[in-house]
Amino acid sequence: MSENKPTLVVLAAGMGSRYGGLKQMDGFGPNGETIIDYTLFDAIQVGFEKVVFVIRKSFADKFEPSFKEKLKGKVEVSFVYQELDKLPEGFEIPEGREKPWGTGHAVLVAKDEVDGPFAIVNADDFYGRNSLKLMLQELMRMDNQSIGGCMVGFVLEKTLSANGRVSRGICEIKDGVLLGITERTHIFPKNEGGAYFEEDGQQHDLTGQEVVSMNLMGFTAGTFSLMEQMFVDFMKAQGNELKSEFYIPSVLDTVRKAHSSVPVVMSADQWYGVTYAEDKSVVANKFKELVENGTYPANLWF
Repeated sequence: MSENKPTLVVLAAGMGSRYGGLKQMDGFGPNGETIIDYTLFDAIQVGFEKVVFVIRKSFADKFEPSFKEKLKGKVEVSFVYQELDKLPEGFEIPEGREKPWGTGHAVLVAKDEVDGPFAIVNADDFYGRNSLKLMLQELMRMDNQSIGGCMVGFVLEKTLSANGRVSRGICEIKDGVLLGITERTHIFPKNEGGAYFEEDGQQHDLTGQEVVSMNLMGFTAGTFSLMEQMFVDFMKAQGNELKSEFYIPSVLDTVRKAHSSVPVVMSADQWYGVTYAEDKSVVANKFKELVENGTYPANLWF
């Protein structure tokens, strides 16, 4: 791999418990294209040169051949597996643990396949081509040997589901630089506009104009050393818990606090994603519109 080859790390190992199935493999486009297909098409269009899929071994036989065929000759591809036993030396899976170790761990398992600046995306989120272009521009400005990160932000009201709660990292930003991220796990839209989140039995209002993270973050390869140490610290503190998770926003926040400022570029794109099965028709209709208006070809790959 050439130095500084920009890489897209696709987080596709999720269980889809609220959706009721493997949404990363479900069809949404007119020819059964997945959400990831559209993200990959955009990533190739704007200049990413490698894709690393983070998946689970349990669906590798179904997942890998499909994407190898689609992407052959278009971009370099590799696959890594997020499994519970991928732990630092000296740590073991606690008895009864079934839940994956979180998005930070998912990114960390891709370490050996990444030596250039890289962006991460969720497999079940549609970000829009301009969002990926903005991310790539930020990545190429960073010193890949140092610890560093960046983020594309979205407006909260453009990321909500009408079918239930969502989790979002609400960001504090000043002059285009991240000041902090607060994870809110129970955010709901209001019928009259705006939003609110629930915490400790209390309801807290939001305007809907807050900047949120959708895990469209970028890092230098040099940041993996920080991630490794943070995961060891996490395992020492919370490794015996059955549902604890090591989240990637905590890595970005540590970069911000201890190493370098984190630029945030705002996307005007409308986010689309599937948290619930009821979200599927909304997303499918959106892709139908994007095909009809010429943003995407009717068949992405062939």
